[in-house]
Amino acid sequence: MRAALFAASVILLLAGCVNRLAEREAFLSTLVGISEADLVRSLGVPNRTVDTAGHRFLAYVESNWDVFPSGPAGGPWGGPWGGPWGRGWAGGSAFPPELVERVCETTFEITDGRVSAFTLHGNACG
Repeated sequence: MRAALFAASVILLLAGCVNRLAEREAFLSTLVGISEADLVRSLGVPNRTVDTAGHRFLAYVESNWDVFPSGPAGGPWGGPWGGPWGRGWAGGSAFPPELVERVCETTFEITDGRVSAFTLHGNACG
């Protein structure tokens, strides 16, 4: 029963990620064909711009940090019995919290002054 509940939770979580990615791609698709000036008016000034071989690439970067709490105390690092090194991180946990940076870079290709394509890169695009 517990395994089935866990599997269902994972499937729902992944379905939510796929849905967010589809929504993001649907929105970005509406920008294909607009002028470079209209793109900047809509999204603001890009983080980076690269010109090469008659094409311009505008990159917009979104980032944030997720904090995952530390694991339970136990073993030689802590727990109710202490241990040779005390009670661990922050007085009760064997490991410190984990910080994970989530980044999504959206790059637009500009050809002849208009958005011709976009790409997404990163662990926070969906």
